Amino acid sequence: MPTRRQCANAIRALAIDAIEKSRSGHPGAPLGMADMAEALWRHGFKHNPADPGWMDRDRFVLSNGHASMLLYAVLYLTGYDLSMDDIRNFRQLGSRTPGHPECHVTPGVEMTTGPLGQGISSAVGMALAEKMLATRFNTPEHTVIDHHTYVFLGDGCLMEGVSHEACSLAGVWGLGKLIALYDSNGISIDGKIDGWFTEDVAARYKAYGWQVIGPVDGHDAGALDAALAEARADADHPSLIICKTHIGFGSSKADSASCHGSPLGVDVAAATCAALGWHQPPFSVPDDIAAAWDAREAGKKAEAEWQARFDAYRAACPELAAELERRMKGDLPADWAGIAAAMIQKAVDAGESIATRVASKKALEELVGNLPEMLGGSADLTGSVGTKTSHSVDFDPATCTGNYLAYGVREFGMSAIMNGLALHGGFIPYAGTFMVFSDYAKNALRLAALMGTRAVWVFTHDSIGVGEDGPTHQPVEQVPGLRLMPGLDVWRPCDTVETAVAWQCALENAHRPTCLSLSRQNLPFVSRDGAQVQAIARGGYVLRDCDGTPELILMATGSEVGITLEAAEALTAEGRKVRVVSMPCCERFDAQDAAYRESVLPDAVRARVAVEAAAADYWRKYVGLDGAVLGMTTFGASGPGKALAEHFGFTAAHLADMARRLLG
Repeated sequence: MPTRRQCANAIRALAIDAIEKSRSGHPGAPLGMADMAEALWRHGFKHNPADPGWMDRDRFVLSNGHASMLLYAVLYLTGYDLSMDDIRNFRQLGSRTPGHPECHVTPGVEMTTGPLGQGISSAVGMALAEKMLATRFNTPEHTVIDHHTYVFLGDGCLMEGVSHEACSLAGVWGLGKLIALYDSNGISIDGKIDGWFTEDVAARYKAYGWQVIGPVDGHDAGALDAALAEARADADHPSLIICKTHIGFGSSKADSASCHGSPLGVDVAAATCAALGWHQPPFSVPDDIAAAWDAREAGKKAEAEWQARFDAYRAACPELAAELERRMKGDLPADWAGIAAAMIQKAVDAGESIATRVASKKALEELVGNLPEMLGGSADLTGSVGTKTSHSVDFDPATCTGNYLAYGVREFGMSAIMNGLALHGGFIPYAGTFMVFSDYAKNALRLAALMGTRAVWVFTHDSIGVGEDGPTHQPVEQVPGLRLMPGLDVWRPCDTVETAVAWQCALENAHRPTCLSLSRQNLPFVSRDGAQVQAIARGGYVLRDCDGTPELILMATGSEVGITLEAAEALTAEGRKVRVVSMPCCERFDAQDAAYRESVLPDAVRARVAVEAAAADYWRKYVGLDGAVLGMTTFGASGPGKALAEHFGFTAAHLADMARRLLG
């Protein structure tokens, strides 16, 4: 029977081999954290390698994602669908073992990590999801949701501000099944951290309301076992286990930055394996060590035992079981089509000229009461962004009930937690703040787009229409910047109907995050026929047309659609043939087939003007060299919204003049 150190050394050896072969990677952390991984994954971690999506599995997040070879080695050793060839192809194009972990690429990887601090922050969302689902679906006789969320993280994760935001909330929420193992090795890329990171981490986490364990020797299996047992025993507080380790353990480069992000080198790698007592050829694991790691039979048995409990639960509580399964699969309710249609029809029938932030709240009134998986929130702007409805109940940490989270002034932490909620399953998170503060959240939005999480960001006060608050609160570059992000849908609706359709599309798109860009000021209702209402979901459509072929196309989004329609009326009265195109979601329009796009924006019509109170350059791809853009080329200013619109030229009269000059 191999020793535990020998089992840990299998991780170290595979990491060394893969990194040396690719001539790229981060050997220091896998070497330093291998004993931590052995203690967790071989002793109490609940999973089934044959079913990475098992509902009640423990979740594991490698927050310091540069240590990816640690995770790949563990997944391979425990029996996930990962081959030795996959290990050999570490960091190669198209491989299943990319440089940083990516969910949907490698079986067993729960989330994409690499930007430090976001792993631990999203893990807070995962642990919250587990706790809320357990409260909602477990019964005194049947426990079907009961798992932990584990995180490995390093010094860098604790330096990043987002970890402060999220971990503070984890303490407030009492997430007792969140256990973080802190690889405290005192080294980052620039060297020994005592020149820039000297705070008392234990005191900080105790102040957050966490249980703090250690420091313990991160290379002592017994100490790690005891620490994990202590953490699991506390159901009321998240736990931080401080593990003192040596980066690059076993190598001559240990305890230095030189092994952080570069291969050890052939000679040092060989010497390290010898020092560890590892005398195997590269990319090989002795049979006894492989057998000691193999978790397939134990995992199969654990899931089978859970499945028997779930079958009994289904027999006793069929409605609860069906609802839990539906939510974990990400399916919308059976009557979803009717819910969405009724929501849109109400907007059509009401014909209200209101701010789209208010229109969004009206849509949420229809959605939140019908979709129990919707979990709302705001970064301390609930009244302004309209994310709370009559069906919303403030989350109560004492009872773990409610469907609305007060995130506080934590836009980045809020967004990372939303990603964790979505990744765990069982919830569709949505939350709001001002569009200008999307900059704080942007890196979490980027990860959402990479991972394909179904989460909705409600960004209001989306232009110079904010008015008196001035340029610090008036987004200019944010909307076009978000549109440049692959995998993200950005909706800027012009009225109540487009807003309702935006919500419908956001919820139906199970593998793509959505941002809603909404106005502070009232916007005019636009009448449409049924075909036009249906066309909104295509992202861009003809809102007003002329007889015959147009000579001019005016296109706009959001708050500028109203003045565009006014300008079109004036030009039409002069005998001009004008088409008005509303483009609430450019990403969806661009995804349509060529024939549809040509029907809306015929290539032969070169006279085009795009109108949006945001940075102008994004629209050049639609108007071409012959067209024009009425947009922003500076920051905004402080003053009443109407005065700012006139100052910056967002009036029907100015737009009509631009069109006349373009037509000649």
